Amino acid sequence: MTGQFVAFFILSLMTIGGAVFMISFTRVVHMVISLGITFISIAGLFVLVGAEFVGVAQVLVYSGAISILMLFGIMLTKHDAYDEGTGRTWKNRFILLFVVVVFALLFWGIQNTPWPASPPPVASNVSNAQEIGLEVFTKYVIPFELVSVLLLVALIGSIIMAKKEEDNE
Repeated sequence: MTGQFVAFFILSLMTIGGAVFMISFTRVVHMVISLGITFISIAGLFVLVGAEFVGVAQVLVYSGAISILMLFGIMLTKHDAYDEGTGRTWKNRFILLFVVVVFALLFWGIQNTPWPASPPPVASNVSNAQEIGLEVFTKYVIPFELVSVLLLVALIGSIIMAKKEEDNE
């Protein structure tokens, strides 16, 4: 058992656990925290497979921006202060048992599958982030700039829509 296998196992358990908790919780704040844990553990999986740039982008975009946006959305809307239970404990136990069985079957299948040998790593002096930067700023400059203009238009449109709602009140 290598350290990489242990890290993968822990990160995958955190990813699956965060996703299961997110759909099981009844309070929205708890759901957002579970979603954040899922996003961060997915970023760890990206780093584990050598896609450091994608892992950092995952943390910045999803774990940071979207989770914070959801929390602000929750704080700015009205919710009841009490938590009403679902009253379906036997269904919750059945779902938990089903998830455990599916996880055990997937784990068994992955462990017993004869995987082909991986190709030898390509020796390169260029880092992952540098390769992405070279591709984006040489081949894909126009789409990159168009996406930035699209995001700017979306930002201005959301400000105008929020201003109109404020004026109507």
